[in-house]
Amino acid sequence: MNANEPLAERLRPKVLEDYVSQTHLVGKNGALTQHIKQGLIPSMIFWGPPGTGKTTLANIIATESGRPFYTLSAINSGVKDIRDVIEKAKQSGGLFTTKNPILFIDEIHRFSKSQQDSLLQAVEKGWITLIGATTENPSFEVISALLSRCQVYILNAFDKTALEVLLKRAIEHDEYISKKKIKLKETTALLRLSGGDARKLLNIFELIVNSYDSDSITITDDDVLQKIQNNTVRYDKTGEQHYDIISAFIKSIRGSDPNAAVYWLARMIEGGEDVKFIARRMLILASEDIGNANPTALVIANNTFQAVTAIGYPESRIILSQCATYLACSPKSNAAYKAIGNAQQLVKETGDLSVPLEIRNAPTKLMKELGYGDNYKYAHNYDLNFASQEFLPEEIKNQKLYDPGNNVRENAHREFLKQRWKDKYGY
Repeated sequence: MNANEPLAERLRPKVLEDYVSQTHLVGKNGALTQHIKQGLIPSMIFWGPPGTGKTTLANIIATESGRPFYTLSAINSGVKDIRDVIEKAKQSGGLFTTKNPILFIDEIHRFSKSQQDSLLQAVEKGWITLIGATTENPSFEVISALLSRCQVYILNAFDKTALEVLLKRAIEHDEYISKKKIKLKETTALLRLSGGDARKLLNIFELIVNSYDSDSITITDDDVLQKIQNNTVRYDKTGEQHYDIISAFIKSIRGSDPNAAVYWLARMIEGGEDVKFIARRMLILASEDIGNANPTALVIANNTFQAVTAIGYPESRIILSQCATYLACSPKSNAAYKAIGNAQQLVKETGDLSVPLEIRNAPTKLMKELGYGDNYKYAHNYDLNFASQEFLPEEIKNQKLYDPGNNVRENAHREFLKQRWKDKYGY
């Protein structure tokens, strides 16, 4: 073992029983546990924050299932590299065995459409089992044809218990750290600085340990904060600050503070954050936090996403700033966001209720004879293009799910609904 190798790498588990966290995937009743035991591994995408064990789990799956393992990084691999690996995989795996090789692609979201396209046939034909790792939402970053051929599994940030297990393992089992007499008096600062990132936790811990001249070490929260402050990266696109700063940015816009919004935007731009990531978050916010209070916000945010995708840096900073300040200065409402949440909860509670007969479609004679569409009132045949009728299932009639916000536009919505539905929904 190389002493210059980072602690996180030295402690990387090789077998499933040593793997920490993600019990929903690899615990006793985990979604992947039986697949791994049986060696029947589907192509899959691991989606989760940095340092949650995506690469480690891929390696363990290959080892436990006895498959050849090939790995590529989307940062420095092209179509030719993909084809070379696929050709090797075909030769090593053959066409008539379930032990087809595993191709692991780290940061698969960085692959272009053409690069992802080059994987399709190999996955479809079973020449390889693809395992991709991404920190970004695969719905946006992985092409639909490839996504449909893969299972998506979410890996969560490590919780306090799992992080403390890793610290204990480092103290007791690492070849170099275990030779020192370490007393970990407090862990709050270490855990907070890690942000649920196991790799970051171990790297910080190793940095702290190596900062002492003595082999007898007592570590406190104050020691950690004092020593780490001088070694913190200004902006880590894949670490804690990535999530903290985008959170501050979104909360500033939600809080209608354009000054704070452009400050946090500048922090991300100076750190080299992906323009699409920033624009996508504003696109979500435009609907979640502004919604019908100003429907134009969604249009502007969508145009911003399209524009920065085509333009890139440095000019995109101007477009992002225009959008951020517009959204910050817009009236706010989360009524649409709450409405769909209420509706989904109602569906979960009440199940698949029948569609009322009068609003069912009746494309066939039999359906008409069964009463489909009977007594349906075509709204445009009535005054104000409105006819009072029941659109919800009988079991949940009169259930109000959308409650307009208190702003100019949604107050108009409320008045519109009040005039038409009178006391039915309590508007």
